[in-house]
Amino acid sequence: MSPQLLSALAAFCLVSSITPGPNNTMLMASGANFGFRPTIPHMLGVSLGFGFMVLAVGLGLGQVFSRFPVLHPILALGGAIYMVWLAWKIARSNGLGEIGLSGAPMTFLQAAGFQWINPKAWIMGVTAVTTYAPQANYGANVVVVSLIFVALNAPCIAAWAGFGVGLRRFLDRPARLRLFNISMAALLVLSLIPLVFEYAPSLGRH
Repeated sequence: MSPQLLSALAAFCLVSSITPGPNNTMLMASGANFGFRPTIPHMLGVSLGFGFMVLAVGLGLGQVFSRFPVLHPILALGGAIYMVWLAWKIARSNGLGEIGLSGAPMTFLQAAGFQWINPKAWIMGVTAVTTYAPQANYGANVVVVSLIFVALNAPCIAAWAGFGVGLRRFLDRPARLRLFNISMAALLVLSLIPLVFEYAPSLGRH
């Protein structure tokens, strides 16, 4: 992989990782509700889980969607339904530490598993592999793409969790925290709008 391509890949990874999306929204809410340290497993699940997903997509899973294109919108729809449920849980929480069913942040495995139904993660992963992994030495290039994503994604998502932690003093009043959680839930739902426009026609044809 040439230095120019590596630079372009790094820029793509950085921009796509730092911009708002389901992962960053939930991490900010987790940081505000639980603090930074309890959110670390969530952050590791996002970063390493997404890196593994990019690797899997690049090394063969993408071919499954090429052969059976209907699977992609079906998976996206399932992810959207789950994200709406998560938004509902966030919106209904009334105090610090009440987002999850057990009053705890996402675990490593929950966060890693969420990447497989996160529409933004799929778009980022497929775009990175198809655009920045040359066919020459393809397998090694896919590994490079995955590692760069993990390296640049980790500080970005940590920043979002840290921003949530910084809001904890402001959110010490129940009314403020309630408004914050409702706002995070609304952002999570709004992040699904591009998904609707992209996949609704595909589902309609099937």
